[in-house]
Amino acid sequence: MSENNNNNQDNTIEISKICVYCGSRVGSNPNFEIKTKELAEEMCKRNIDLVYGGGTVGLMGVIARGIIENNGTVTGVIPKSLLNRETSGDNIGEVIEVVSMHERKKKMSSLADAFIALPGGLGTFEELFEILTWIKLGVFDKRTVCGILNVDHYFDPFVNLVDNAIENGFVSPENRNVFVIDDDPVELLNKMKNPPIIKPLVEKWIKHSDNEEDELDVI
Repeated sequence: MSENNNNNQDNTIEISKICVYCGSRVGSNPNFEIKTKELAEEMCKRNIDLVYGGGTVGLMGVIARGIIENNGTVTGVIPKSLLNRETSGDNIGEVIEVVSMHERKKKMSSLADAFIALPGGLGTFEELFEILTWIKLGVFDKRTVCGILNVDHYFDPFVNLVDNAIENGFVSPENRNVFVIDDDPVELLNKMKNPPIIKPLVEKWIKHSDNEEDELDVI
C-alpha cells in the first residue's frame, strides 16, 4: 500500500464529522460492503458523525445504516431531483433537501471536518477530485483532510493516474500529499488524524455569508 509520509511531530486535527463519498450501488465485490460497515463501526467508536449524499441505496445506504446501528448521527444532503433515484423506503437520519448538485456538495463540505472516498462511480470520482482540488487551493478556512479507503486495490488506478500526472509535469510532487490512503478503516482514520500539512495554492478562497454562517462561497 502506498503511504503518505509525515514527519511533523504535532500535526493532529480534530474530526467530529466526516463527509463520505460513495456509490449508489454496492458494486460487484462483497468486500466493498464489508469494509463500509467496518468504517461505520470505527467512526462511531471515535464519536465521529456522518455527512453523506442522503441516499438509502448502494454503499450510501450501507454507511448510513451502519452509523445508525452503532448509535451515531447521520446527516444526508440530497437534491430533490434524485429522491426517487437514490432513496428507497424511509430516510436515514436527518435529510436536507437541496435544489442542485452544486448546492449538495457545497452543503456537505460546509458541514464536515474531513472527507473519505469509498468505492463508487463517476459521481464519486468527481466529488473526490473536486474536494482534493479545494484542499490544495485553500478553499477551506480550517485544516482538513481527505482519506481514500482502498478496498481490494479499487483506487490503485487513481493513485497511478496522479503519479503519472506528476511524472509528466502536470501535477506538483507535493500534491501527492493532498490525500491519505489505506485499505483498512482503522488505519485510514489514524492517518487522517495526523495528515501532512498542505500549503494552499492561494491564501484564502472563501468568505462566510453574513446571514448564513455555514454557507461557503468560492470567490
